[in-house]
Order: sequence, then C-alpha cells, then structure tokens
Amino acid sequence: MNSYSKGIRIIIGLIFAICVVMVAMAFQSKDAKTTTNPSLTKAPNYPANENGQTYGSAGDAISSESEPDLISAVGVDGAMGYVLKKDIEGEQPKTPEEALAIQNSRPLGGSDIPLYDIDGKTVIGVFHIGGNS
Repeated sequence: MNSYSKGIRIIIGLIFAICVVMVAMAFQSKDAKTTTNPSLTKAPNYPANENGQTYGSAGDAISSESEPDLISAVGVDGAMGYVLKKDIEGEQPKTPEEALAIQNSRPLGGSDIPLYDIDGKTVIGVFHIGGNS
C-alpha cells in the first residue's frame, strides 16, 4: 500500500466520522426540540384582525399549516407589514409534472406581491419573492 492510498483512506475515514457525528447531532437537536420545549410542539395562538385573519410571524409556527393568514414581512422600501400566506405559497402543484411547470414558469428575477397593513386589505407596499431584490 503506497502512502497516497493510505492518505485517501484516512481522509475518507475522517469524512465518514464527521458525517456520523453530524447526523447524531441533528437527531439529538430534533429530539431536544420536541421533548424539552413544549412551545415547539404546540401551534401558536395568533391574534386575529377585525376581518378574522390571523397575523404574526411565520417563525413561530410549527408547520406551514399553523402559519398565520397574514405573515409579518418587510417590504422592498423597508416598510413593515404583512403578506398573505396564500400569496407566499402560490399555486400548489398536484403532480411532479405540475411542480416543474410552475417552477419553470416563474420569472428568474422573482416576483412582487402586495404588502398589507394589519387589516389585510390596505396595501402599504411591495414584498419581493425570489430572485435578487
């Protein structure tokens, strides 16, 4: 066995060991989140505006289903407001083929959606999704 192949084996062994440690840490982290912090397993109770729409940070949600109707966001001009969850999610595909068609039809530079006031009706700015802002 030459020194080159021995070195390759050592590098491969180190990479394998690092991957094992990272996977173990990921599982430990996931387990810690779900067992030691009950707030991460319970959907947040978002307040509702006068139109019955819930509002708040999507960061507080435990899943996309528990996100509020109006998600807090900062517009392209720095205005703080809310975007509609349905505007962020966009059209949902039913098949992999539809997913590819939707993805391929999106503009490369992203797109703009309305930024609303807390009432969910008054447009106060623009929020840019995807691409470069």
